[in-house]
Amino acid sequence: MRIITLLCLTFLFGCSPDSPNSESKRTPEEVSLGFFNAIYVDRDVNKALQFVDDPMKKVLAHYHIAASVQRHVLNLSMTQVQMEIEEIDIDFFRKFTDDVTVIVKMQGLKGGEPWIDDRTIRLHKKGAKWEIIEILPEKGNLH
Repeated sequence: MRIITLLCLTFLFGCSPDSPNSESKRTPEEVSLGFFNAIYVDRDVNKALQFVDDPMKKVLAHYHIAASVQRHVLNLSMTQVQMEIEEIDIDFFRKFTDDVTVIVKMQGLKGGEPWIDDRTIRLHKKGAKWEIIEILPEKGNLH
């Protein structure tokens, strides 16, 4: 009886979504939206750090606050932002690629006026974890 109880507890805690490995199971889409959500919605640079590689962590930490990251790193200050994945350059064979580019479309207010824009980021797979390694220069707004 004890063995069965121990096995049940092992399976119960081993499958918990809060396990440390749940972070490494994020898709490129989840990482991208998590990062932008941390900067534009939660306005929390520390929360955004979990989605980026070490060199990007240093850049974000340099600016300390989300408004500065919006202005200087993303070159786009917005409020009341809603976002979605516009495009991802990855195919069915996701398992075999270590680099992807994701375009995130954002809608919100810029200077109090409605604004639609996008940002393109590059992600790299490090082990089983996707990390943002670069924010590509913007091509122009969709306003």
